[in-house]
Amino acid sequence: MDIRHLRYFLAISEAPSISAAAQAIGVAQPSLSQHVQRMEEELGVKLVERSPRGTLLTEEGWVLVEHARRICESLDRCVEDMRELGGTVRGRVTFGMPPSVSMVMSVALAETVRLELPEVRLRAVEAMSGYLKHWVQDGTVDIGFIYDLEDAGHFRVQHVMDEELVFFSAPDAWPLDTPPGTPVPLRELAKVDMILPSAGLRHCIERYAAANGVKLNVVIEMDAMTQIKELVARGSGYAIFAPVAAADFVRRGELLRAPIIEPRMTRPVYLVNNPARVMSRACRAVEQLTLDVARELVEKGHWEGTLV
Repeated sequence: MDIRHLRYFLAISEAPSISAAAQAIGVAQPSLSQHVQRMEEELGVKLVERSPRGTLLTEEGWVLVEHARRICESLDRCVEDMRELGGTVRGRVTFGMPPSVSMVMSVALAETVRLELPEVRLRAVEAMSGYLKHWVQDGTVDIGFIYDLEDAGHFRVQHVMDEELVFFSAPDAWPLDTPPGTPVPLRELAKVDMILPSAGLRHCIERYAAANGVKLNVVIEMDAMTQIKELVARGSGYAIFAPVAAADFVRRGELLRAPIIEPRMTRPVYLVNNPARVMSRACRAVEQLTLDVARELVEKGHWEGTLV
């Protein structure tokens, strides 16, 4: 079995029948059928079931598809890297970012990549940190920012910075007896109605609360940052975010922010990739630019945090 057989099998997995796959890749149907038969004999398993409705892969066939995709993608990247050595850096890079990071980083990084790596095509995708871990794992994204390393111990990790977490309220709905915008002790948050996501940032907040004997009153769970901000701005509850996540609402006067104290709350920001997947030259170049852009954003005060 060689790379050609694997590519043929991937074509079969994507087509409704062997005849359709044969037509798509320009191979005679009897020849393609023989390739499948030889693979089944070599592996000792049934890969394809034929029926009047077309071709169906067996469970073993789908396992082979997953391996074949990784092998073929790795070979394609190898060929691309070899051709690029000593020449212009080019290729596609898919970058995953949580919504709050995307707000400050995506435009700045896109402009920098276009200027300094004109032959690289950057695709930025936005999702919650938990989803990004799965996408880094399966190769949907090449590199990404995440906030915690749970279930990510096998990733290659760079600790970029630590963000402070702050309390947000509607300006006309300040819930405490202290002046609006003054520092809020963590224990005081037990008295207010909180709106939090179901995971990610929620886990970080609840670790701090549990460590300090605070039980938060979460009245709404919502895994959508913009909608949480809208609800808080309407006075329907209160939230905790990194400053950059709600900077747009604060600028417009729709939200008021206040530091959290006793203790101060922070969360790490990690840049990760999957070392089990070959990292292209374009990915490595974008990764370095990302670190440069993050450093510049922090130093200029556009991204509040402490560089590591």
